[in-house]
Amino acid sequence: MLDLYPGDSVLAVAPHCDDETLGAGGTLARLAASGARVHVLVASCETMTTEGGCCPASVRAAELEAACGVLGVASHRIAWTDVPQAADPGAYLTDLVTIIERGPVVSLAACRPRLMLIPNGTAHHQHHRAVHHAALAAARPGGTGDPWVPHAVLGYDGPEDQCWLAAGANRPLAVDITGFARVKEKALRCYASQLRDAPHPRSPEKIAALDEAAGAVIGTQAAERFVVYRMAW
Repeated sequence: MLDLYPGDSVLAVAPHCDDETLGAGGTLARLAASGARVHVLVASCETMTTEGGCCPASVRAAELEAACGVLGVASHRIAWTDVPQAADPGAYLTDLVTIIERGPVVSLAACRPRLMLIPNGTAHHQHHRAVHHAALAAARPGGTGDPWVPHAVLGYDGPEDQCWLAAGANRPLAVDITGFARVKEKALRCYASQLRDAPHPRSPEKIAALDEAAGAVIGTQAAERFVVYRMAW
């Protein structure tokens, strides 16, 4: 799959707990099932106010743990929890680049992934854009020290991002997730604090509808689409 073989590593970089599943959960599950070692690095986790009241960072971290278990993720890490950096990662871009490049346990240096998945550069949320820019900087050839350069870098959309996509938006790579749509839904439902009821775009029903629409374009039941930033095999 995507020229990855059993034992090859994949690194998904997410702005918050849940973005990895919202944008690429089906693809991550399919990669893990094919034998790839999937790793998830989450930039920030904050205690936050939700429609149901206050959601502690510990709850969001536990939801990430559960979702990663469903998807078959080999390892995951949250970089910043309830610290100033978590509230505004864009103000700490240099630190974030370093974390993605050579942070402990889950990073380019630690995992040496052939494929890296990152938020797309046109995301509406400022945290997503900050993580996008930091990830591209971290994956550049000729970085600090002896950097690991992934062969492929793909950008994923969140459900809210897709509300703003113009017709024919450049998402040239599609991954068939027909056999993994239910796995993605099960992982999504681990994020009870973050999901909403339909017709909200963050509802499981609407997320499934978006994946089905992407699948219709390539003649399958469900798919996830990606921006290609690097594809070198």
